[in-house]
Amino acid sequence: MTATADEAELVTDFEAILGRRDRIEPRDWMPERYRRTLVRQIAQHAHSEIIGMQPEGAWITRAPSLRRKAILLAKVQDEAGHGLYLYSACETLGVSRQELTELLLSGRQKYSSIFNYPTLSYADVGTIGWLVDGAAICNQVPLCRTSYGPYGRAMIRICKEESFHQRQGYELLMTMQRGTDEQRAMVQESVDRFWWPSLMMFGPPDSQSPNTAQSMAWGIKRDTNDELRQKFVDMTVPQAEALGVTLPDPELAWNAERGHYDFGEPDWDELTAVISGDGPCNAERMAHRRRAHEDGAWVREAATAFAARTSEDGR
Repeated sequence: MTATADEAELVTDFEAILGRRDRIEPRDWMPERYRRTLVRQIAQHAHSEIIGMQPEGAWITRAPSLRRKAILLAKVQDEAGHGLYLYSACETLGVSRQELTELLLSGRQKYSSIFNYPTLSYADVGTIGWLVDGAAICNQVPLCRTSYGPYGRAMIRICKEESFHQRQGYELLMTMQRGTDEQRAMVQESVDRFWWPSLMMFGPPDSQSPNTAQSMAWGIKRDTNDELRQKFVDMTVPQAEALGVTLPDPELAWNAERGHYDFGEPDWDELTAVISGDGPCNAERMAHRRRAHEDGAWVREAATAFAARTSEDGR
């Protein structure tokens, strides 16, 4: 067969696997565009987990009790683990962790816009757990069925741990809601700040999303941005009512005809600005990440030397 015929057969086999809703594995042939799309999405997810340690990690030393400190430590540790799972999944696509880190530090790869907002009060720890991790769960549970095997398997464990984070955040807010007027006001102010950025976590509207259609066709994504955003709103409104907080959207209302909540339009210009590097904490987050990477250089060098020596001793 000619090279063109060989490639056509490979494409046919690839599409047949997707048509059966089976998994593409690292050993399988895949189109280069499929591989690049996976690298972009998985890397962004991995970077988000690592950068996402910063907003809440800043509150570890200021947690109000040993129990709250232990919970927060465990959560931040989980996020580091999630980043490692995802970097490992990305490595199966032929890109090293070092390359991915350099792409992040140079600004050529992104992370979730939500982590460029400041955590101004301890209530933000609970709000991030409830809203941000709640949005992450809506977005990530379908990825357990994504078409690329290593990514889907990594997501199974990540989603189990994210569900704990969401419940921990909700429990913290419920405890504060049973406290003083000052604590309740702190919770409401935190929810007011994080509601709209949480809705933006799902990405731009489907009509403005350049990658959604192809990712859906390949089975990388199972739901569109707008479908996921609607699912999150429908899930969150009853929880807000149980908490006794008001979601800051005057257009939020139940639509009996649709069987869903109607809600207002996020400020997409703000999302564009934050993604472009103009968010409240973009510079701070990246400076911290660069500093941590530089400070850890000696650890990487020592680990490399130890591995080389161990390999020599084993010969």
